Amino acid sequence: MLAYIIRRLLLIIPTLFGIMVINFAIVQFAPGGPVEQLIAQIQGTAVDPTARFSGGTADTAQGQGQASGASESSQSQYRGAQGLPREFIAEIEKLYGFDRPVHERFALMMWNYIRFDFGTSYFRDRSVVDLVIDKLPVSISLGLWTTLLIYLISIPLGIRKAVRDGSRFDVWSSTIIIIGNAIPGFLFAVLLIVLFAGGSYFKVFPLRGLVSDNWSELGFFAQIFDYLWHMVLPVVAMVLGGFAGLTMLTKNSFLDQINMQYVTTARAKGLSERRVLYGHVFRNGMLIVIAGFPGAFLGILFTGSVLIEIIFSLDGLGLLGFEATLSRDYPVMFATLYVFTLIGLLLRLIGDLTYHFVDPRIDFERRDV
Repeated sequence: MLAYIIRRLLLIIPTLFGIMVINFAIVQFAPGGPVEQLIAQIQGTAVDPTARFSGGTADTAQGQGQASGASESSQSQYRGAQGLPREFIAEIEKLYGFDRPVHERFALMMWNYIRFDFGTSYFRDRSVVDLVIDKLPVSISLGLWTTLLIYLISIPLGIRKAVRDGSRFDVWSSTIIIIGNAIPGFLFAVLLIVLFAGGSYFKVFPLRGLVSDNWSELGFFAQIFDYLWHMVLPVVAMVLGGFAGLTMLTKNSFLDQINMQYVTTARAKGLSERRVLYGHVFRNGMLIVIAGFPGAFLGILFTGSVLIEIIFSLDGLGLLGFEATLSRDYPVMFATLYVFTLIGLLLRLIGDLTYHFVDPRIDFERRDV
């Protein structure tokens, strides 16, 4: 097993490098880079997607542009740069490192990322690490609570559907699952706001934020209650939109095992249904469910909550990445891609090791990576 772990860890290096190369190359061809974004802010034509940029970089560059206003202007490769001094455009390129060739910029970025030096945001005047740390509690809260509730609901429900396959319970629960799978989580979020957050009917739950404005003035237990009260609607919206797939996966996995020959043999020996289900079927049926936990948690934590964070004004990692993409904030974009990809690759390895932990008969040493 140790040799397998080492091989998988070594395989992470070229995989991560390839992902970064592909995304870096794609972004180079995308219009509206950081230079054009700053030029648009200086010209007053930018549409700020976040309305929360510090503006310090733009103000500084605007002052430099006014100071160089007498310089000769020229045609530029950037949209909206016509009429601006050539020296001023060169200063902006140097500010963002675009005065270097593409391969040098990529090599420098990867060298910094290997040392976990992610630089500073172009438009927020803060280090990327500080931004991620600030947003992390929101995303972790959503991810942990959502994943926990989805597994607590889906696994027992899926097992019961497998045991009672074809019954009335299986039919009506499948109807609920189909509805949950058909309606996206953000639509559930809008519905919950309309019903319970003062939209049109009841005002029971808070509409926005992770905690109340006076949270720091509350007592310890009041703080916990306030936090949980704010988490109810976003977590419920994500659970309703995400439990269907895991439920059907659990059902199908257990149903396959129940129809195996060893189950028939166990029943012929006089074992009770409960003993057969939880003593023999459970371990094999849970393999695919448990092994998928790391990937499911990663998806919920970093990608599944973007729209939920926007709807409920929760300032988390999903919203940070979305805003960075709109504003072409490359340090935030590539740093979060690097970190999330690295975590995802490590979680895939953990998922494989979980297979071995649940069933020691699975030996990856005898298989190719």
